Amino acid sequence: MRIFKFLITLSIGFLLCCQSSTDLDSTSPTPPPVQAKHMLGVDLSFLPEIEAEGTTFFDAENTPQQADEILKNEGYNTVRLRLWNNPENGHCNLDEVKTFSNRLKSLGYKVWLDFHYSDSWADPAKQNKPKAWEELSLAALKDSIYSFTTIALNEVRPDYVQIGNEINHGMLWPEGNISDQAQFTDLLKEGIKASRDYDKELPIILHFAGIEGADWFFGILKSFNVDYDLIGLSYYPKWHGKDLTDLENKITSLQSTHQKKVLIAETAYPFTLGWNDWTNNIIGDESQLISDFPASPEGQKAFLKEIDNIILRTDAFGWCYWAPDWVAFRGNEATNGSSWENQALFDFNFQYLH
Repeated sequence: MRIFKFLITLSIGFLLCCQSSTDLDSTSPTPPPVQAKHMLGVDLSFLPEIEAEGTTFFDAENTPQQADEILKNEGYNTVRLRLWNNPENGHCNLDEVKTFSNRLKSLGYKVWLDFHYSDSWADPAKQNKPKAWEELSLAALKDSIYSFTTIALNEVRPDYVQIGNEINHGMLWPEGNISDQAQFTDLLKEGIKASRDYDKELPIILHFAGIEGADWFFGILKSFNVDYDLIGLSYYPKWHGKDLTDLENKITSLQSTHQKKVLIAETAYPFTLGWNDWTNNIIGDESQLISDFPASPEGQKAFLKEIDNIILRTDAFGWCYWAPDWVAFRGNEATNGSSWENQALFDFNFQYLH
């Protein structure tokens, strides 16, 4: 019987490690995971949709359990939830996010609310305004950002707030394209003002995808006196480089330059290059991997251990695993299932890996 757990030690690193059942007295209860002093996050934005399909998850001992409960028992302490304005599929809207956040709080999680300011995905390649905001004047757009942010914060009452998602090239295009730095930062400040007016102590995260260009981006924010608390970075080896030393050095330099803690807002790594449905996977080739970390459960675990060690060595704020629950939830022949099932923290039988 496996009882592998992510145990976070408070002395020599918050080490994600395992202990064999042979090392424990079989009559003794499994000790609870030690809670990390830094953030250990998971983005579970897909989970309500996945559960609606009747998906059953299993813990490391193969006992059926909700995915959020499994991850909480493994030591994760924060859940990130994306918020879309009026999504076509009805998921990640305010009602769903509010309901799910209340459930997560009851489990003891802190909740991190991620505003996309879009009806669908916002990332470096697209920052589309919500359909309801498409024809608004600049002044009305600012009012809408402030109002929507205020309403959502009062409904969800998060522990952290992220204003915009991977805003490398701005947000709410075309008005908020970073090519007009003053106008972009003015729009950004509307979401920030709403957050400060709601709760001046609520930590505000601003999120950049990758490490190349991060100095330039956060330098712009500094030059326009943008008020925020945490630097959020995405780090995926496929897109952002395979040298973890570069990541560590960037975290160190950003924290020194801006006197703000860095948070790895998104990361993930495959446990296999195999497939569990007919939806094309984002990662499927050895060339996309870091050579020290094979696409195996052990390689995935070692990658996360090293990410955790980087956070400790740099005294950064923490890290968040993106979509650990995005398994092949529509069946193994679905073409609209998961492009991420080999990067989940659950295997192809939906059992927790570590």
